[in-house]
Amino acid sequence: MAYGSKVVPVEDAVAVIRPGDTVATSGFVGVGTPDAVIEALEARFIETSAPRDLTLVFAAAPGDGRDKGLNRLAREGLVRRVIGGHFGLVPKISRMITDGAIEGYNLPLGCISQLFREIAGRKAGLVSKVGLQTFVDPREGGGKLNERTTEDLVELLSIAGEPWMFYRAFPIQVAILRGTTADPDGNITMEREALTLDNLAIAMAAKNSKGLVIVQVERLAAAGSLNPRHVKIPGSLVDCVVVASPEHHAQTYATVYNPAFSGEMRVPVDRVAPLPLDERKVIARRCAFELPLGGVVNLGIGMPEGVAAVAAEEKLLDLVTLTAEPGIVGGLPQGGLDFGAAINPGAIIDQNQQFDFYDGGGLDLACLGLAQADRHGNVNVSRFGDRLAGAGGFINISQNARKLIFVGTFTAGGLKVKVGQGHLTIVQEGRSPKFLDTVEQVTFSGRFAADSGQPVLFITERCVFRLGENGLELIEVAPGIDVERDVLAHMAFEPLVREPKLMDSRLFRAEPMGLDELLLERPLSQRLSLDEQAGVLFIDLDGYRVRTLHDVETVREAVVSRVGPFGRKVAAIISYDAISIAPELHDAWFAMAADVESRFYNHVSRYTTSAFMRLKLGEALSSRDVAPHIFETPREAQASIALRAEMDR
Repeated sequence: MAYGSKVVPVEDAVAVIRPGDTVATSGFVGVGTPDAVIEALEARFIETSAPRDLTLVFAAAPGDGRDKGLNRLAREGLVRRVIGGHFGLVPKISRMITDGAIEGYNLPLGCISQLFREIAGRKAGLVSKVGLQTFVDPREGGGKLNERTTEDLVELLSIAGEPWMFYRAFPIQVAILRGTTADPDGNITMEREALTLDNLAIAMAAKNSKGLVIVQVERLAAAGSLNPRHVKIPGSLVDCVVVASPEHHAQTYATVYNPAFSGEMRVPVDRVAPLPLDERKVIARRCAFELPLGGVVNLGIGMPEGVAAVAAEEKLLDLVTLTAEPGIVGGLPQGGLDFGAAINPGAIIDQNQQFDFYDGGGLDLACLGLAQADRHGNVNVSRFGDRLAGAGGFINISQNARKLIFVGTFTAGGLKVKVGQGHLTIVQEGRSPKFLDTVEQVTFSGRFAADSGQPVLFITERCVFRLGENGLELIEVAPGIDVERDVLAHMAFEPLVREPKLMDSRLFRAEPMGLDELLLERPLSQRLSLDEQAGVLFIDLDGYRVRTLHDVETVREAVVSRVGPFGRKVAAIISYDAISIAPELHDAWFAMAADVESRFYNHVSRYTTSAFMRLKLGEALSSRDVAPHIFETPREAQASIALRAEMDR
């Protein structure tokens, strides 16, 4: 071993894995998946029938949907139990579970990711709200996937009178991870990797479980030559280093190496080819209308991936922060077997840290896939008969995003549509309806969302639904679509139908929609809405640009013309998200705000997701003797108005 005792042949590394060990692996699709070590473990079992009865633990599914990644380990006798977050790309493993050949658990990806950190700290487990009222809830099965699986890994706790989920910790005997460069002492850097994932947490979890850490790399460096700030896994945590051949160390399963994925260089994104005009692009475009300017957005796998391409085409990438669950912040998230990576990311953080942010309510919007929905707004993306897809990060994301969109075609299996000239035609209906009386498995609870006041939309190529307290309401229909023939006839339940409006015809035309100008330059006539019955004025200043005194006076005149004829003062709810006010106009703007408040408002609630903007608004309004009722979400702002109205009565 010329490079030191920690650099070993891959055969020697897998030889330390013992029968019955719990083995945790890194990998998100093909990003960070240690294929050389996994292949060697498979080869050892084929040759020696050892080790046997392993427990595999993974957050995302490290696999390509066919033969790579953990699919290699789907062999009778090698694996006894699997605890995973997503199974869609490891079908050989999922088939063993659905056939009852091995034990299986599907837990939320984010909770497994965070659980590695709890195991590292020798904690009892993870306490979280994530999973309540879904199939992971112990009252609904606790994430067990077959009758062979009997041990409870999830418990229900009551803390301060509220229900919580408790995910039990367990020891990890072996960690199989991946990096870019190692030195003889086992220090690991990840400069060419598209993600850092949970490598550090898993290494610590194994080490503090008295286990072993194996790391696959693509190259070796001299002792003492690595920049300590670049070391992601300290050598003190690493037992074996394996140098992989290039075919087992591609950056993703679709891309051998792209420096724009790992942040080593930035590339122009204006050359990204626009999506073809079909049902997928229509859906992605309609989602783009909901993008919160200045906000943070998550895009799920599958259909939601198209939203990133639309945002690039419509020049919106600089106006929102797109993220992906394995740790991508900013840039252009990728799809297919590149999913998890991003072109030109602004930051790449650890996966468990990303889920800390998600679980804490950091997402302004999440756009997730839709496989099945029912009359209660429940959604299933995780299991369909004997086909196991797994929840992935869906439960963490869907339960905690401030606003949620589910996307998918209205039916599946053979659907053909014609899109163009501003309308949609159904050429051939899909064989499988998606809007059912009851979903097969509850991955998202409509009741949980309704109770929390979470805004939820269901966007398809032909219509849009909104989730209310009593289920789904049809609110938009595509031009060219007949509600009875093309929508209601293919649903197993009757949604609420009042006065659905037409979807924007620009969704169905080949040319770009000009969405950047549409969202930024909307006339104030479209930004003000007065509910005369309730006496509440809504002002949407999202993305409004205050560049001149004329922009200030335009707002004053809009309020005067809208509220003046009403004849009495109203309550006002004002969104300040992503507003831009030139510094030299601050005095004029806030003087205008104080003026219209004294003349036309009896109560005002303002909201913005930006903590800095809330602080600046509070200071500016207080200095003008205006009560600074400033909130983070529209729900909080509306609740404040409702409370004041109740007090007035």
